[in-house]
Amino acid sequence: MEFDLSWILLGLPIVFALGWIASRLDLRQLRIENRQAPKAYFKGLNYLLNEQQDQAIDAFIEAVQRDPDTSELHFALGNLFRRRGEYERAVRVHEHLLSRADLSQADRDRAQHALAQDFLKAGLLDRAEAALHKLDGTHYQEQAWLTLLSLHERSRDWVQARDIAQRLQQAHQGDFTARLAHYQCELAAHAWDKKKDADTARTLLEQAIQAAPHAARPRIQMAGLLAMQDDLRGAFEHLLDLEPHAPQALPLVASELVRIGQAIGELPQATELLQRRYAAAPSVDVVDAIVQAQMIAGAPLKDAREGYVRHMSQEPSLIAAARWLSHEPFAQEGAHPVVQRSLEHAARPLARYRCAACGFEAQGYFWQCPGCQAWESFPPNASKSCSRGATSSTLYRGCPAERGLPGRARHGKIIGRHVPALHRYIGGNPC
Repeated sequence: MEFDLSWILLGLPIVFALGWIASRLDLRQLRIENRQAPKAYFKGLNYLLNEQQDQAIDAFIEAVQRDPDTSELHFALGNLFRRRGEYERAVRVHEHLLSRADLSQADRDRAQHALAQDFLKAGLLDRAEAALHKLDGTHYQEQAWLTLLSLHERSRDWVQARDIAQRLQQAHQGDFTARLAHYQCELAAHAWDKKKDADTARTLLEQAIQAAPHAARPRIQMAGLLAMQDDLRGAFEHLLDLEPHAPQALPLVASELVRIGQAIGELPQATELLQRRYAAAPSVDVVDAIVQAQMIAGAPLKDAREGYVRHMSQEPSLIAAARWLSHEPFAQEGAHPVVQRSLEHAARPLARYRCAACGFEAQGYFWQCPGCQAWESFPPNASKSCSRGATSSTLYRGCPAERGLPGRARHGKIIGRHVPALHRYIGGNPC
């Protein structure tokens, strides 16, 4: 049978015509989709600018469905989910990005960083830590280290925090010397508190003093450690070292300086140091300790209490007025307790340490703010104490049974984030 070429000649134009029509339809559909994708994208931006996040999310989802290869839309959508608290959906978006083989390395690193932020916001700290470690060697490395540092501080993993801070220091991301000293102090507190390992605690504190000579905490904690070991002379010397290295911290230990000075026969030296500090920076805590020292030395109560009057002449203080009034005779003595209680009640709101970073208030001094986690954000010379019959009572917040005990029974713990008196500076609350 002969093959008729005429059918081929007749069919070719038809095939070409059908192909041309199909291509035109595809191009038309592509143009429609390309127009619709930017339209959805800009609609989402408009909703976002008008703070209509629900509508913005719907618009971005529509845009992503029309153009699934656009990574920027995925990032925008993931960030919106996170801001709305829909962390599971944010995680899915960023994990989808990471699963794409065609994603550039820069976008892959960005998606990994965004995923870590999702886990952080969701409170999945273990998964956040794992995600942050994957950012080593990327553009986000230093940001990841800073976040890891915060995580380790929150979990009180001081060894890991120290390691990260050392990396940041070596990478010239800031001066972490003071913070490293705090970590050493925390590790020293743990060594003493949990294991009663005085040698390890002392070594850690010596390293902290050497690394950060102008930090107050290592010297104060070393003084407390030595006091716990009955080395009051050594404790006294470390407290004296605060004057040349960290004089601003003297109000924190003013009363303890007097007590130890009395115990070792160095009360005049302690008093002179406190008078120099008071002349440089007046403080109720320091004047309290000076009055206490003068009374121990045998000065008449009336003369010793003139320190409060001199302080009020320089710096009006309701707290100092309450202290002075506590021993002042009244014409109607029966009214004395009522007036005294009223003054103390009025002064109590002032008798607080306030974090300079977040405004958190506390009756005692903290090395690290419990509110915002900032280090040394409480002014140590705030002079905020108004406990009846106490001297420097913001520092002395131990067991009720220990308050007021004479002599060496007052010397105790001096390590930890919180700074009451020497009995509290080694580790946790003894109660």
